[in-house]
Amino acid sequence: MARAAYARAMTDESEPTRDAITTVRELFVALEKGEPEAVVELLHPDIVWKNTSLPDVEGIRWVGAIMRGLRLGWLGFEFDMRHVAADGNVVLIDRIDYLRLGRVRAKFWVAGTYEVRDGRIILWYDHFSLGSMALGILVGLWHAMIRRR
Repeated sequence: MARAAYARAMTDESEPTRDAITTVRELFVALEKGEPEAVVELLHPDIVWKNTSLPDVEGIRWVGAIMRGLRLGWLGFEFDMRHVAADGNVVLIDRIDYLRLGRVRAKFWVAGTYEVRDGRIILWYDHFSLGSMALGILVGLWHAMIRRR
């Protein structure tokens, strides 16, 4: 009897999990393509965006303004998604981010937690090591200087 209940629960969970993972993947594709309006469309009006050691940004107005401000030609973003897992509408991602600031390309590890509500991301919480990010920036600066010669 317990196995049947477990199987039903897993079946009931499969659809929301797949949709939540798809929503989060679409967010990162839109970020990489530099499409802020597509990013904003994937965010819940009550979005809370958290980043390690930085102040929280709350609400679509503020997060949307930041996303629209990232359209600068000298600023770029790429990612390498390593692992993705979900439990219902909560998605966990282990990834490598690449931020480009002009000729400098910084590489660093990020783990993210995303909660999807009504098909949109309501929590976007990225965890990263400031040391890893600093090292990524230093390596990126070094490579930019070497390429300049």
